[in-house]
Amino acid sequence: MPTASPPRWWTLLLAVAGGLATRVAFPGPGVWPAAFLGMALLYLALRRDSARWNALVGLLWGLAFYPALITWADEAVGPVPWLMLSLACAAYVAVFGAAWTWARRGEAVWRSPWWQLPVFVVIWVALEEGLAAWPFGGFPWGRLAFSQSDSPVLGFAAIGGVPLLSAVVCAGGVLLGRALIALRHARLVTAASSALAAVLLVLVGFSVPLPTGAEAGTLKVGAVQGNVPGQGLDAFGRRAVVLDNHVRGTHALLDQVEPGELDLVLWPENGTDIDPQVDEQAATAIDDAAQAVGAPMLVGTVEYPESGGRYNTSVLWEPEQGVVATYSKRHPAPFAEYIPLRSVARLFSSAVDRVTRDMLPGEGEGVIPLASERLGRTVGIGDVICFEVAYDALVRSAVRAGGEIIVVQTNNATFGRSDESTQQLAMSRIRAVEHGRATVQISTVGVSGVIQPNGALTQSTELFTADQMIATLPLRTSQTWATRLGAWPAWGIDALAVCAVLFGAVGAARLRGTNRGEPA
Repeated sequence: MPTASPPRWWTLLLAVAGGLATRVAFPGPGVWPAAFLGMALLYLALRRDSARWNALVGLLWGLAFYPALITWADEAVGPVPWLMLSLACAAYVAVFGAAWTWARRGEAVWRSPWWQLPVFVVIWVALEEGLAAWPFGGFPWGRLAFSQSDSPVLGFAAIGGVPLLSAVVCAGGVLLGRALIALRHARLVTAASSALAAVLLVLVGFSVPLPTGAEAGTLKVGAVQGNVPGQGLDAFGRRAVVLDNHVRGTHALLDQVEPGELDLVLWPENGTDIDPQVDEQAATAIDDAAQAVGAPMLVGTVEYPESGGRYNTSVLWEPEQGVVATYSKRHPAPFAEYIPLRSVARLFSSAVDRVTRDMLPGEGEGVIPLASERLGRTVGIGDVICFEVAYDALVRSAVRAGGEIIVVQTNNATFGRSDESTQQLAMSRIRAVEHGRATVQISTVGVSGVIQPNGALTQSTELFTADQMIATLPLRTSQTWATRLGAWPAWGIDALAVCAVLFGAVGAARLRGTNRGEPA
């Protein structure tokens, strides 16, 4: 006998609760099991066999999740852009709701809960991949994987990267949802087996080996969080003060180490918004600091080409030599660092006119070659700048090109005291595991942190304070399975998702007009 579909009001309530629960999984507060509950509630909310209705359910889940996750966008650019971005992301979850409905209508998926598990998962991960790529280069901030930096399942990132980690979280949520459905029908054995499968899936994460030992020596680094004189969009209105803060922070490293003891000093993105390649005073201040500490410095700055625009650039500064290597950010943030459709965007926020020169994308891999006299060789520094840490391909390319550690240079001053910085730090921890690399996130204002190749956070700073960190980092050259496989897991999942939706749509066309009740 077919069973009745759940009431509409109940599915809407489940959707909102699921979106809010998933938000709780991300920093802060970062209660990682809440992501499993959030996906379970979404799975339960999508039980009705109506693509339009389930699109609405998905939209509500997204509207409960995304605005609460990215409140920092309101802090940075105002309420209208924040809400527009949230709505665009939620629209992807609406598409997921419709796509899942079509895929589930295939006879095998409709009748078997165990087919529903992989189909639900691959469609979810495929939609995450889509949001990470389009429009304007995508916005991957809310991927389930990024909520798991303190979770036992973190190790899965070393096998299949962020897509596999998201898939594991989603699968755990579906299993939990199946357990709740079985309880509803008093099928206690089925409920217990589904719940046990979810627990075992989490525990398997402990078995993934995450080596942390040095394979090519170690690198002793100093990281300088200089702080800025203000917050929000006006944080860098006094560029000379910001530069001076980081110069003084570099000299302060000598309270902990002797001159020449460090192999490298790290400054954050926008450590100086005065380009030392054209400004003699800035160059002198940086070189004096580099000579005092007796080490090369990786400095976040800007470049203004004569052709127009600007580059967000990191330069390797050798004492008494100046710039010997550079990397420019390859993925500027749309509507923040450059304004697409400026005339249209201006209708929603006048803040777009504060970006007077659009940032240009850089070229080349994010690897800085550091000539180390102590090691007698050149060390590859994998460099990503700010939001680039959220994009799989950019971090992976830096490691594949020879990065033996990862440095995430970022500027969080425009986001105030929101959760943006801690959310970004969680991403850096996941990248460390994904590629088996020690990682340093260094920010102008915090939160900065030192991360081991297994994701362990060994040092961190507070927001809006001047601080320094000293760390000896293991240099690693081997590649994890995630690094080797690259984008293949994501491409495979995308292909499976398309096939599942197409086969389900064909099945629906054959059975149109029949009432099959609630799916298995």
